[in-house]
Amino acid sequence: MEYVNFGKAGVQVSRLALGLGFRGQGDEAEAQRVIEHTIDQGINLIDCANVYGTMDDRANIGRSEVILGKALKGKRDDVVITSKVASPMGDGPNDEGLSRYHIMREVENSLTRLDTDHIDVYLVHAFDESTPLEETIRALDDLVRSGKVRYVGCCNYAAWQVCKGLWVADRYNAAPFMCVQNQYNLLTRHLEGEMFGLVRDQGLGVMVYSPLAVGLLSGIYSPDNPAPEGTLWATRLRDQFPAAVQGAASEVISTVIKFAGELGVTPAQLALAWVLSHPEITVAITGGDTIGHLNDNIGAVGWALDDSVRETLDAVSEPFRSTA
Repeated sequence: MEYVNFGKAGVQVSRLALGLGFRGQGDEAEAQRVIEHTIDQGINLIDCANVYGTMDDRANIGRSEVILGKALKGKRDDVVITSKVASPMGDGPNDEGLSRYHIMREVENSLTRLDTDHIDVYLVHAFDESTPLEETIRALDDLVRSGKVRYVGCCNYAAWQVCKGLWVADRYNAAPFMCVQNQYNLLTRHLEGEMFGLVRDQGLGVMVYSPLAVGLLSGIYSPDNPAPEGTLWATRLRDQFPAAVQGAASEVISTVIKFAGELGVTPAQLALAWVLSHPEITVAITGGDTIGHLNDNIGAVGWALDDSVRETLDAVSEPFRSTA
């Protein structure tokens, strides 16, 4: 496994992280085994959120943090963990968002579920237009000063929102965002616009989720065939599948499958290697629900993408540079 500094922070993290969304994993014991196997393979960054749970069921909110806490027994000091705050945790008026009230309450709930005394990287999960950014930044800074959080970052922010957050932190001498987390893959490339320039200028770490475009680039799906039975795109995303694999997306998926075969790697490994080939990207988050998925994705690390292949993938996915 390769390790790099997380942006300009001193902490080092693996190029791959395990994401605990667990879209298709309903077995908690198996989910815990996936986490333990991940750590055994040298991945030292685990990405979680207070809203995550097995099988994406509202009744299971928080279960991923509980499972992670169990898997970390005896290994806590060897692993960098994230969690997130902002998403709805209930139906009450203060059960979501980035108010001081909600942040302070939810960090305690996350620490209890994780069975730990600190979260390494605490991420705001989305921009909250109803709360002054100053209130959010100062609440996060209090968590850092208290030792309950080591670093802070943001998810799904536009570049201007990240920049404003950094300005507010500087104004109040508060802990700044150390990293950003956004979607990025061959079918979603808009980060290359303003965000890439901002992270280079400010030395921010970048975690990207869905590097396989919710599995479309994993090699399981083909533009010419229906989604395999039992898969995510054949069940909950069934109605969206035909449009998702047509047009420019069809050409990207077919090109990834073709070049992967020629290179002797899997489509997932090639798509991940393309993401990691960008110097702005610190970490790609793999959302594999099984040990098999994880082992496949680990094969993306440790080799360099050929320039000619990179250029071809860049060209075929060009239509997705400007789409949000």
